[in-house]
Amino acid sequence: MILVTGATGNVGGELVRALAQAGERVRALTRDGASPGLPDGVEQVKGDLNQPDSLRDALTGVRGLFLLPGYQGMAQTLAHAGQAGVERVAMLSGSSAASGDTSNAVSAYMIESETTLKESGLAWTIVRSFGFMSNTLRWIPQLAAGDVVRDAFADVPVAMVDPFDIAAVLAVGLTTDSHQDNKDNKDQVYTVSGPQPLRPADRVRILGEVLGRDLRFEAQSNAEARAEMSAAMPQAYVDAFFSFYVDGTLDESTPLPTVADVTGRPPRAFEQWARAHASAFA
Repeated sequence: MILVTGATGNVGGELVRALAQAGERVRALTRDGASPGLPDGVEQVKGDLNQPDSLRDALTGVRGLFLLPGYQGMAQTLAHAGQAGVERVAMLSGSSAASGDTSNAVSAYMIESETTLKESGLAWTIVRSFGFMSNTLRWIPQLAAGDVVRDAFADVPVAMVDPFDIAAVLAVGLTTDSHQDNKDNKDQVYTVSGPQPLRPADRVRILGEVLGRDLRFEAQSNAEARAEMSAAMPQAYVDAFFSFYVDGTLDESTPLPTVADVTGRPPRAFEQWARAHASAFA
């Protein structure tokens, strides 16, 4: 049995589907334990990653566990997992964790989560991701109102990755022994990207072609972007993103071979992601 936390999220949902299609027994952890849209045969359980004790029942009989970073009580959750007999853990992280920069709030919570997992005594796989193609879904309200998309960091190219591909690498980590055995200090960190660097305007153009709409991109100024982001997230996170994309401390522009190396097939292009999710923009 494999327990997938965050099972209705962009990556967690794809992982549930990938594991189910591979014939694995899957238990999906959601906040209400009854979320629609998951594959037939997937068991749903209720739990909250910020409350490790709520996961005790969900961990019964589990041998593989997928975790998201940044939740309270990570060490306690992993202790419960070890007591339940979990043999392998796969965790999603971000590429900025490689910097080791704990002064950056975004990097810091991923670094802390990775360290906690590595020190847990459990076999582990960490998948550090470039930016998600699914971040494009943030544009839905703008596209519902018209054909103009305004967004930040217009000049920053990112080799964005489809959560489908992130999930594929995680699935290998959860089902193939050679990808989890961390004895003898074997490196189990995989950094994944998409196949090409794209700026926001590139994504708008491709999305417009897929939707059959004449879409236009307009760049936000840094001041506009900071004001909008400050209304939606803690200031420390706003500062972190400006450090990444304005100060240039994070470079996710170079495509990596990891998805192909691990799964045996190339990562999906943004056009494929857009076609798969076109209905969301209808």
